[in-house]
Amino acid sequence: MTSRYRKQILFDPIGAAGQEKISQARVLVVGCGALGSVIAETLVRSGAGLVRIVDRDFVELTNLQRQVLYDEADITEGLPKAIAAERKLRRINSGVTIEPHVADVDATNILALLDGIDVVVDGTDNFEVRFLINDACLERNIPWVNGGVIGSHGQVMSIVPGRTPCLRCLMSDVPEPGSLETCDTAGVIGPAVNVIASLEVVAAVKLLLGVAEIDEPALTVVDVWDLSLRQLKLGADLPERVNCPACRGGERLWLKGERGAHSTILCGRNAVQISPGERGSISLEDLERKLAGSGEVRRNPFLLKLRLTNPDFELTVFKDGRVIVQGTEEVAVARSLYARYVGS
Repeated sequence: MTSRYRKQILFDPIGAAGQEKISQARVLVVGCGALGSVIAETLVRSGAGLVRIVDRDFVELTNLQRQVLYDEADITEGLPKAIAAERKLRRINSGVTIEPHVADVDATNILALLDGIDVVVDGTDNFEVRFLINDACLERNIPWVNGGVIGSHGQVMSIVPGRTPCLRCLMSDVPEPGSLETCDTAGVIGPAVNVIASLEVVAAVKLLLGVAEIDEPALTVVDVWDLSLRQLKLGADLPERVNCPACRGGERLWLKGERGAHSTILCGRNAVQISPGERGSISLEDLERKLAGSGEVRRNPFLLKLRLTNPDFELTVFKDGRVIVQGTEEVAVARSLYARYVGS
């Protein structure tokens, strides 16, 4: 271990003792797209003991501009991101346990995903999931790192239950549709992703080593285009924290499933994800036979794709019953296609 991580060990704040802590660490990366792929790779190269990756999506051509773990071969194979990530990461560091999960994180599975985890790192692009992570980490008393990026700027914040403000101290609810920029309206550039993801890993490592600046918690905002950085101090006297229904009042709306949608418009994809009310395992082989004659059908061990030509839609069906309908942002249209080809 010493030779592989020598340069990291020579960094005084880590040292040999810190590297040993990193080697024992168990980290959950939620989302393995732009942020998540950089986060996962950096953690694996750093020698984290276990990196558990959960992602609901598959690799597409538009991902390659900023999602550094993937390449064109992953698109040709039609691989889910979690599986493609696992294959790359095992080749990078065989000494790290990589645990991929092809799943949509929701109230039914997040506590299981948190089992044995020391810290959670946010690689999502979805506020609903972030509020769910916040609820679950408060419930399990697990620290997590919140991050997000859009355009050329992003933000990072460490959240430690009982020690720092939580996400709902800063935001009482999911932003109203259209109230914030999205990747559709502002785009996103790779350098911003790399910087924010790297800052998230630094924050996670500090939490693992017990040297995070949680006595003076702050929201760090970076813009790589303007070369600007600012920190918003989030003291214990933050008014919203004093009255926070989540970390002070124990409210768990997202964890209880009282909040959160079963249908999600996917940013920049002209696509809608439909999730069944109850998760299960479906037979992709049986579905392939059922859909024969409905359109062009392709299947691998992880998912099935149905290409329709009239109208022009593509349905990607995962083993847990989720379907991503490409070719529309109308939830009603996506649900209709889901019912017709997969089931009600």
